[in-house]
Order: sequence, then structure tokens, then C-alpha cells
Amino acid sequence: MTNFLRDLEPSNRMEMDNDKLDELYRQMVRVVRHKLICKNEALDVVQEAWVRILEKIDTLRESDKLVPWAKTIASNLASNANRARRVTYAYDGEENYEKALSSIPDPELLTELSDLLGRLDPVTRTLLLYKFYYGFRDDEIAAALDMPVGTIKSRIHRGRERLKAQEKDDDPLS
Repeated sequence: MTNFLRDLEPSNRMEMDNDKLDELYRQMVRVVRHKLICKNEALDVVQEAWVRILEKIDTLRESDKLVPWAKTIASNLASNANRARRVTYAYDGEENYEKALSSIPDPELLTELSDLLGRLDPVTRTLLLYKFYYGFRDDEIAAALDMPVGTIKSRIHRGRERLKAQEKDDDPLS
């Protein structure tokens, strides 16, 4: 990355190269999604990271270190979010603990689901995991995979139908 942040006056920082900022944003989202336990919080954490970067940009000594610096800030904020989530769960009380234990799926069910997903092509499997396991919205998946939202929706729908068909074929009672 060039020294574009150091070379600009504070009033001109708004006119930075959009492509470089977009790439930095994508890299920060990737780092945060990798690190977060609750993937739905990724965009909030990245937004907080941007605020921190803008507040502390004058402390950056070497502008060619912007990308690793920004990714470190994003990673640290993701760790903080994970830590805060654990503390919240620790203080939720006995009744919520019982609810959480009852929501843990049966190991046999997990094995069967893993087997069904393993039979799908990698793209369909990825789409279904993003949608139903990580809880991403269709527009988030489309942005991550650089595909139209309509394509994402139709592939998810067809993938679910394939899973249902596979489950039906495997059911000995049908």
C-alpha cells in the first residue's frame, strides 16, 4: 500500500482512493469473521474498528503499515466482543444454562447432517452453511462471494431442496 494517508492533509483524507479503502474493508471483515464466535456481529465490529482507525490515524508512524495495523485493530475488537459475550453468558443464570444445554443437538443428528452436507457440491454447501449455520443475510453472502443476491437466493433454495430429496431417499420408512 502506498503512503497515501501520510501524504494527504487531514481535509483531503475523505478523497482517498475508494478501491484501496474497499479492499481494506474486505480484509478487515475477513479477519473479524474468522475471529468472532458470533458471526452476526462482524459488521458492527468492523464499523467500530473504522472509528478507532479514524480517531488514531495520526499515531500511525509508517503509512505502509496501514493494512496490518487496521487488521490488528479489527482482530483485537473481535476478541473483545468474544470476551464480552462469554461474560454475558456467564451471568445469565441457571435457567438460561438449562436452555442452552437443551439446545445442543444430538451427536447422531450432527453426524447425519454432516453426511448430507458432505454430498453437496462445495459451493452449495458453503452457501447453506453461511445462511443457516453462521446466520448471514443473503446480501452479506452475495457481497462476500461477489455474486448477485438473486443467484444466492436461488442456489440456497435449490440446495435446500437437494438436502430434502437426499433425506427422503435415505429414509427407510418411505
